[in-house]
Amino acid sequence: MRILTSMAVLLLLSSSAQAAFNHKEVLQGPFENGPEVTTQCLTCHKEHAEDFMKSSHWTWELEQELPGRTVKRGKKNSINNFCVSISGNEPRCTSCHAGYGWKDSNFDFSDMTKVDCLVCHDTTGTYVKDPGGAGEVFGKVNLLRVAQNVGSPVRDNCGSCHFYGGGGDAVKHGDLDSSMSYPDRETDVHMDTDGNDFQCQDCHVTEKHQISGNAMGVSPGGETKIGCVNCHDGAPHQNKKLNTHTATVACQTCHIPSFAKVEPTKIHWDWSAAGQDLEDTIDENGKHTFNKKKGSFVWQKDVPPQYAWFNGSADAYMAGDKIDPSKTVKLAYPLGDINDPKAKIYPFKVHTGKQIYDSELNILLTPKTYGEGGYWDKFDWDLAARLGMEANPTMVEKGLKYSGKHGFVATEMWWRINHMVTPKDKALQCNDCHNKGERLDWKALGYDGDPMKNRKGVKHATAE
Repeated sequence: MRILTSMAVLLLLSSSAQAAFNHKEVLQGPFENGPEVTTQCLTCHKEHAEDFMKSSHWTWELEQELPGRTVKRGKKNSINNFCVSISGNEPRCTSCHAGYGWKDSNFDFSDMTKVDCLVCHDTTGTYVKDPGGAGEVFGKVNLLRVAQNVGSPVRDNCGSCHFYGGGGDAVKHGDLDSSMSYPDRETDVHMDTDGNDFQCQDCHVTEKHQISGNAMGVSPGGETKIGCVNCHDGAPHQNKKLNTHTATVACQTCHIPSFAKVEPTKIHWDWSAAGQDLEDTIDENGKHTFNKKKGSFVWQKDVPPQYAWFNGSADAYMAGDKIDPSKTVKLAYPLGDINDPKAKIYPFKVHTGKQIYDSELNILLTPKTYGEGGYWDKFDWDLAARLGMEANPTMVEKGLKYSGKHGFVATEMWWRINHMVTPKDKALQCNDCHNKGERLDWKALGYDGDPMKNRKGVKHATAE
């Protein structure tokens, strides 16, 4: 009997039992702000906060290997062609940080009370961050209610940031948006609420608050990648011919024929059009195609991916790198080609843009857009460029200052498509790519033509 009792105690201490713990008995409040909640959380969960503070969800950077160099890169210092950079714009951008009070480059990442436990563990659906409050809680949130009802994260918790990256619903990723909170089977077979109903951590396995998986856009050299073979057999088809394709064609290529199935995603952002005294324009989906503050946009729905070889590694532009303004600047892009034995054909969203650069130094600029003196305040690119560069620790460290001369350069950023897996009967069929199918650009991929018809140059098992 004593042995059984001991086992029962161990079960009660398991993670599932902890998730059901009644926090109403220990959290009394009242709470005036987020850090007050965290302070009470730390009385029992200090080691969890310590683990979390080692994660890139807290640091917004990760030491990683890019071709020829080791860098620290993440949301903290990467340049994109959406909102460009967080430097100088922290109060707006860090509203998605899992912390409180990141107002500028002086934020104290060692202050444990600044960790936001609630954004991931709220189960009430009422926890909201102030959109311009540097991660602080929206004033009307009942913090006591939220704190007393914490539990394991669900898709809505992760999606409160990841579905809205880049400044709005479906802007950035293309395969992550609000439709993924409660998707049907046609939208995603894994997260289908009437089917598998996977939560994010079912695939993004987490240990000690280290969440597996890295987005190629901000962490091109990240090493905690996850993939279909974590759960599925490497040769999952009954058809032997299909199984030979898996050596060189990623599962996602056939099983995600399109992304942005429900919500349109932004595929182009032209900052050079900003500042014009024109009326806002809206497309058929209710999305802005012009806005004075931000320029012009193109949105698309149910978008076929672009395809490229990817060997698991990628490269990226880093702040201060020289550019050739006569060419499109690649901000993040996959590595690999037809001759690379590690490479497979993967689907991508390619977001294109036109953004500000220093036309004398030939580097991309990180303008201040939000807040006093920012572009949205004064509509002055010179002022925005100067203030943004002065607020950028990387640029300051490298001794780079705005020269006073600017232009706009074409850019592109590649995002790997992994979500919105379609039911297997809706996957791509042979003739979508072969014979008269136009899904794949064979010559762009390095073939002389359709490898089913033209065997010259075929070096992979795809056509065996």
